[in-house]
Amino acid sequence: MTTEPLPLAGLTVVAVEQAVSAPFATRQLADLGARVIKVERPDGGDFARGYDTAAHGLASHFVWANRGKESLALDLKDPRGREVLHALLDGADVFVQNLALGAAARLGLDAAALCARYPRLVAVDISGYGAQGPYAHKRAYDMLVQCEAGLVSVTGTPERPVKAGIPAADIAAAMYAFSGVLAALLRRGTTGRGGPVEVSMLDALAEWMGHPLHHTMHGGEQPVRTGLAHAVIAPYDAYPTADGDQVLLSVQNDREWRRLAREVLERPELAEDPAFATNAARTRGREDTDAVVAGVLGKLSAAQALERLEAAGIACARINSVAQLAGHPQLAARDRWREVDSPAGPLRALLPPIGLPGGAQARMGAVPALGEHTDALLRALGMTDARIAELRGDGVVA
Repeated sequence: MTTEPLPLAGLTVVAVEQAVSAPFATRQLADLGARVIKVERPDGGDFARGYDTAAHGLASHFVWANRGKESLALDLKDPRGREVLHALLDGADVFVQNLALGAAARLGLDAAALCARYPRLVAVDISGYGAQGPYAHKRAYDMLVQCEAGLVSVTGTPERPVKAGIPAADIAAAMYAFSGVLAALLRRGTTGRGGPVEVSMLDALAEWMGHPLHHTMHGGEQPVRTGLAHAVIAPYDAYPTADGDQVLLSVQNDREWRRLAREVLERPELAEDPAFATNAARTRGREDTDAVVAGVLGKLSAAQALERLEAAGIACARINSVAQLAGHPQLAARDRWREVDSPAGPLRALLPPIGLPGGAQARMGAVPALGEHTDALLRALGMTDARIAELRGDGVVA
């Protein structure tokens, strides 16, 4: 049986990127077969390389977002560096950048300028707040955008808002940049022309805030912060178990409550008790509802609680730690783990979420060292070793 090639095989992506939003977007393209050339500063490269040393001496952010790329260390402030970049762009399909607003334009690398020069190029500008408006030049780190987008106002406990534990604004922007590239490439297949793609972190996260946004705009009330509880359903929360774990359960309707009362709580009288029989009553008396559930689950181990809940057909989940996620039996059963090479040796990594049954498996290439591919890329452009040595001596490449 013939295996279909990866859908982006044969495409070349050039990225002037740093941190998370652009690198995570281009990693999706690399996983699907595109050749991604990552342009980094010669003096240290993408600053995400220095965030931590948790991945066997490498930065965990960088390992996560940069596998499968070629690293070219190039000084774009030097005209000779920009000349090299344009030589690459002359044969590229996609360009992605997330420099500080205005920096790309000063270098002639904004999407509008590049698409005018290279009509088939799809060029992506990722910014914090967009190119216009009073926030255009405001610093836009992930947590700042989470705050501006209102995410922290709906995340946390009634007493305290909290940020998401992952870079939600960066990831949102990355995924819209990824899908924007795919859409623009489809359009190019019809029209023959590429074109600019614009994504801002605020726009992306504001879209993800759609439910609380519409609820507030059209209902007049902002959803309250409830921690792991649900604002209008009870019981729907996490409850501690006897072995120190927590189990979350969700009762979606009164039929499920009756099953919970009889089969899990082993208190059948609560099934028809007016104080508990309806969701409205359980929510109104949430403290009593939670106390009843917690009193039973607190005497069981997490495994015992989950076994009872599953047998009764009640939706439930263990509150896993990150380490437990790494050992999750479902990921293991579905063979989701692979190893990718890196300057620190092989590292475990998850297959990307997009599966293409019948096609080639995602190309999970190595995490590159800074400038690892500089010489090979310059030679492919026709540059002699003497010229490469000259540029390296002048600090234009590394």
